[in-house]
Amino acid sequence: MALAYDPHFIGTGNVDTAAGALMTSPSPSPVSLSQDELKKIAGFKAVEFVESGMVVGLGTGSTAKHAVDRIGELLRQGILTGIVGIPTSKKTHEQALSLNIPLSDLETHPVIDLAIDGADEVDPDMNLVKGRGGSLLREKMIECVSKKFVVIVDESKLVDYIGGSGLAMPVEIVPFCWKFTAQMLQSLFKDADCVAKLRTLPESKDPYVTDNNNYIIDLYFKKSIGDLKAAGDAILRIPGVVEHGMFLDMATTLIVAGEHGVTVKKNKV
Repeated sequence: MALAYDPHFIGTGNVDTAAGALMTSPSPSPVSLSQDELKKIAGFKAVEFVESGMVVGLGTGSTAKHAVDRIGELLRQGILTGIVGIPTSKKTHEQALSLNIPLSDLETHPVIDLAIDGADEVDPDMNLVKGRGGSLLREKMIECVSKKFVVIVDESKLVDYIGGSGLAMPVEIVPFCWKFTAQMLQSLFKDADCVAKLRTLPESKDPYVTDNNNYIIDLYFKKSIGDLKAAGDAILRIPGVVEHGMFLDMATTLIVAGEHGVTVKKNKV
């Protein structure tokens, strides 16, 4: 049975606090939900973790947008007060301003109480791929200093291994000699049959430029890349690389909205 869609849904009960535990909400009605409706349910559920007075990292992307909207709504209603948001992109900054969410930065708040963001892939160990929206560097800077990092996805983002979707694993690089950097990245993962492609704008085919004036190389794998930490370290050693889109051992809570309800998983301590 599918979970009935309620645009004001914010959860169905207490989250199981045991390390690595799962909690699935009951499904009251056999209504088929769209992917965006599932994202909205996950986003609203994540905001249950937000408390008044918190400094909150505000994620980027179609799923995180619902969470930011919900925070703005609860502030407007007076249910939440004293929230300070740290946006992970220019787009989220503009969204938060439109919702009258007070904003600050990492210089003022070097430790963040809670971050909420989506992910492009989630493996069974709650390792993530992020950055297909182009904001991976700012996302990682903010989410790595968050006491809690709540990841919100619909069930289509679950994979058996990082790269398992066959879609991009982004790497942000400097524009200078980008072809050299792309060739180095592709060669690094030749055993995974990697293909490295410069991300371009669909209209003009010009290079996509991040909020930090960098380029993105999208890596496509046909096989597992093995030890993720070793792979991440090797990527960062390549000259010209700024950051990669693997977020390893960072998520503390995973919220997955699917046709059978909302599942909440807390990472092992």
